[in-house]
Amino acid sequence: MRLSRRGLLRAGLAGTAATALGGLASGCAVPTGSTGRNMVLWYWDGGLGDSVIDKAKARYDSTVDLKAVKIGGYYRSKLITTMAGRAHIPDIAGLKGEDMASYLPNADQFVDLRTLGAEKYRSQYLSWKWDQGIADDGSMVGFPIDCGPVAHFYQYEVFRKAGLPYEPAEVSRELDTWEKYFAAGEQLRKRIPGTSLLTDVNSVFENVVQQGSKRYVDKDRNFIGDQEHVRAAWALAVEAKRRRIVSNLVTGTPDQISAVDSGKLPSQLGASWATYDIKNGNPKTKGKWRIADMPVRPSNNGGSFLSITKECREPERAFEIIAWMLNAANQASGYVDAGLFPSTPASYGLQQLREPDPFFGGQVTTDVFGPAAQKIVVAYNSPFDVALGQPIKDEIKNVGVLGKDPEKAWSDAMSKCRRIAKHLGVSY
Repeated sequence: MRLSRRGLLRAGLAGTAATALGGLASGCAVPTGSTGRNMVLWYWDGGLGDSVIDKAKARYDSTVDLKAVKIGGYYRSKLITTMAGRAHIPDIAGLKGEDMASYLPNADQFVDLRTLGAEKYRSQYLSWKWDQGIADDGSMVGFPIDCGPVAHFYQYEVFRKAGLPYEPAEVSRELDTWEKYFAAGEQLRKRIPGTSLLTDVNSVFENVVQQGSKRYVDKDRNFIGDQEHVRAAWALAVEAKRRRIVSNLVTGTPDQISAVDSGKLPSQLGASWATYDIKNGNPKTKGKWRIADMPVRPSNNGGSFLSITKECREPERAFEIIAWMLNAANQASGYVDAGLFPSTPASYGLQQLREPDPFFGGQVTTDVFGPAAQKIVVAYNSPFDVALGQPIKDEIKNVGVLGKDPEKAWSDAMSKCRRIAKHLGVSY
């Protein structure tokens, strides 16, 4: 069974930033990059489009033997272990977006892509996405692959039956605040008993945080997860529970999948790659879905990068391959192949992204995701965000699933954050 992109993201969160690339500064470097014509690229299932890789192999076959290796399991852990061991290090390495901040403090383990001419490509990419691959010292570690603009997925006929707006433009216009969105959830439950607008409170909490310009730790290494931007997200998630617009189901379980199939969970806030999760996980719902803007403003969830390790013996050639693989035309192919929404706005007008999607009632989904991708708010991503955000996410889940008292859950989350911050050397 193929692990969904959502599953991959959650797996990536299992490791904390506390040990990110911890052993890379020590040890004796051993040349382990490409030899002669060989060049190795590491990525994960769904991390790059298969057709793009095949075309790259064919295009550069006369000068390099490009070996693209799909790494299973916990990709980040395997890459870190390999780099720390100084053996069999890939020339080109994919870096997951949610892990990117943990790589940046160790930028010296990667080639600064600016030295290879990356700056001349900057204008072709979403500015916020480009900046995510740049370390505090200005060096560029990652070249953008995709991004994950979040939108509102909903089942057309269920919304119509509930007396809610049901055409995408109407849903975008009339459910444009969290209050209107929650009120729609209450109406849905009253008109169609047994239905819930969302699976869990975490989708509210995490998306509200992601909509803003702050996360959990600032540039000066101060914990800010107790500030208003997180408290407001927490309060909205608690309100979603209080107003009974969320279910008691767990995402990905058979019961949750069945509820989606039957229309009992007819709505979700998902990134662009969720189109493929729904198609693969709920094929019976073909034609029932539409996509609209999420309330307030878009957020981003996911999106990755390609890097060149310092062990690469032919960095100029490696960069030539990366820049070609991730141009606008090839990013459009990546979206068709693997649901990787392009970080290159020029892709959005290409025919491959203008095709009506029968699964979504013939809607051109790029009309929603394209504008959303260009409205993402820029936020500083600290290498400590994962470690210090996870206790808060765990506790809001306890509120949603276990019915834990919200005040007790918040207090417990802050206690955990204090201990972790002290351990990481983050000011609380």
